[in-house]
Amino acid sequence: MDALLLLLEFRVPAGRDRTLLVWGLEPEPGLEHSLFLAFSKFGPLYSVRARRNAAVAGPGYYAIIKFYSAGDASRAQRACNGQRLFQKSPLKVCVCTKQKGFQQQVLALNSNKCQELANHYLGFNGWSSRIITLQNVSGFDGENEELGETLQKRSVKYLCAMEVTLPNHGIRTRGVALGEAHVENGEDPLEFLTATRRVQKIAAGRALSNAFQKILLVVLENGKVAVEYNSTQEELTDSLTEEELKGLVQVNELSLEQFDFEEEEVLSDLSFDDELSSLEMPPN
Repeated sequence: MDALLLLLEFRVPAGRDRTLLVWGLEPEPGLEHSLFLAFSKFGPLYSVRARRNAAVAGPGYYAIIKFYSAGDASRAQRACNGQRLFQKSPLKVCVCTKQKGFQQQVLALNSNKCQELANHYLGFNGWSSRIITLQNVSGFDGENEELGETLQKRSVKYLCAMEVTLPNHGIRTRGVALGEAHVENGEDPLEFLTATRRVQKIAAGRALSNAFQKILLVVLENGKVAVEYNSTQEELTDSLTEEELKGLVQVNELSLEQFDFEEEEVLSDLSFDDELSSLEMPPN
């Protein structure tokens, strides 16, 4: 039987053993891209950030590279320390030893990072997603309904239910999330339409991330990947039928606040235009 090599959740990697400090970097265009190409050979990367040295350290740059796996980080450190890689002088690479004085909060990966991780371990055709419903819930809590306030400043809210399918593993998971934005000038059709589109993307991205939280990747020593359903992340909405999900707010009277995420979505990370374009936009 193949030994377990790695257990991965779709969460921001935490722990100093997953982070490398690289220094002795020479300034060059596209430095972060060069670092990404060099270190991603050892495993998927969560982030690569290059910074200019402090004045007391002299000219040059340093970088902080975060892996999802401590094993990948360790292999990269051993292979790259003292090597030139993409520059003339050798680099120094070490595993970070500095610890924060407080416990770091474990955050869900945003939608773009979830897709990157799924593509790496499952393949581009190894998973798919679809929007079950995208509901306009603006004004559901009765806010700003007084005459004269509604058009001047409006709050746009959308609730999204998303399903992620892993056909090769027989797993389906669902995620539900809320997107919200305030429109300063509700009388401007273009501003309202732009805000609506933005909120739909935020809700869809958060719902996708929420669905991925219920998936656990099990990487074996032979390179094969198994998948398990993470029952600890199971929610009330997982037991609802598709029709019940489409009537989520009206049928179940769920609190919208429970669908908010701590981590903000970066709009450039979202890629739901194809799915959202098929949905009817609200009238001006």
